[in-house]
Amino acid sequence: MRIVIAGAGDVGLHLAKLLSKEEQDIVLIDKDQRKLENLDANYNLMTLIGSPTSFSAIKESGAAHADLFIAVTPFETSNITACSIARYLGAKSTVARIDNYEFMTPKPLEFFKTIGVNHTIYPEYLAAQEIKESLKHTWVRHWFELHNGQIFLLGVKVGSTAKFIGQQLKEITRQNHFFHVSGIRRRYETIIPRGDDYIRENDILYLTATRDQLEQIRELCGKTAHKVKKVMIMGGSRIAVRLIDLASDDYRFKIIEMDPARCRWLADRVPTNVTIVQGDARDNDVLIDAGIEDTDAYISLTDSSEANILACLTAKEFGVKKTVAEVENIQFVSEAEALNIGTIINKKLLCSARIFQLLLDVDDSTSKCLALPDAEVAQIEVKPGSRILGKQVKDMRLSRDMTLAGLVRDGKGQLVSGTTQFQPGDQVVVFCLEGSLNQIEKLFS
Repeated sequence: MRIVIAGAGDVGLHLAKLLSKEEQDIVLIDKDQRKLENLDANYNLMTLIGSPTSFSAIKESGAAHADLFIAVTPFETSNITACSIARYLGAKSTVARIDNYEFMTPKPLEFFKTIGVNHTIYPEYLAAQEIKESLKHTWVRHWFELHNGQIFLLGVKVGSTAKFIGQQLKEITRQNHFFHVSGIRRRYETIIPRGDDYIRENDILYLTATRDQLEQIRELCGKTAHKVKKVMIMGGSRIAVRLIDLASDDYRFKIIEMDPARCRWLADRVPTNVTIVQGDARDNDVLIDAGIEDTDAYISLTDSSEANILACLTAKEFGVKKTVAEVENIQFVSEAEALNIGTIINKKLLCSARIFQLLLDVDDSTSKCLALPDAEVAQIEVKPGSRILGKQVKDMRLSRDMTLAGLVRDGKGQLVSGTTQFQPGDQVVVFCLEGSLNQIEKLFS
């Protein structure tokens, strides 16, 4: 598959490096030569120096033959323009990064399609949605709900109170048949576990289950669900504003922001039931005066990953049960996961999940994806003629880099076993390590 990416910023670079590992034909365009240096030598991709909105540069990139054209420069108008040009030249499908929520509504989306923008990505909105979900489910790190809640994939950190520490997976599943351990995140890597793997304290388990079993899983993991009412946010960022737009009716928000001008802007932008405090949230006295000790959830959304991690650790020391940190440096995600921090938000991974969704299924209404630092979770529909049909799972000789974790058939979720045989129309949950996208495509093609 040929993919052209316009813009070598943080998101563009991450997507290019990630997709190059998936054996895709990648071209990355940017006018800043320094951003493109050494990429050709170190990754399986091509680079092109030129403006992402230049007709000649987009043409030279081979956009006319591209299966997907992705514009992720920092500038919304440039992305829309680049997609429009690429689509005019012949690109099959285009994606533009946007910064305006109005552009997510039906009429603008319909208009954008007439000028060549097939899909839009709004990273801050994706992050806000993720945070909102995490406030509802405080005992998990990840909550991935598929097919209207018929099947779930949960990321749960194994604490000292978990009942299965030190046990092998085959022992656990012999006693508990109501969930499937799809993956284990252990320090700096994710593994697809086998029956003889042991569960260790501080592992993050990725568990597939149906709705009826969620409470049993919570008890088995030794977790307690906490009701969130009062939420404190460090940093009045765009993610914070989007989150408040989504959830101000459900929670009592308080924003701590250092910049007085930003505080005045926020006062005109957010609902009147949101409290704005001008101050430095890194100062414990400011936190105490703002009521940190009476807060149910603390969310740190500054531009600094380090500051966000430390702020959440401080909030935990004050007794806050649920913390969320925006960590944009991919290399810091593993470190943050190892610490006593609840949910990690990374816009690059959220954008990657959206792109994978488009790559796996042209009709993206039948697919859904979750991107982890070195793994992906995908919901894919089994189409008539797919290679996955006609065999039991135990006879498929699947790669050790993937597992088929669950499925939804006739509107009902169920786990996958060795004797499962798939049918056309099944929605299958695939957990795979980074670089396995091409194998999934072959399996479901």
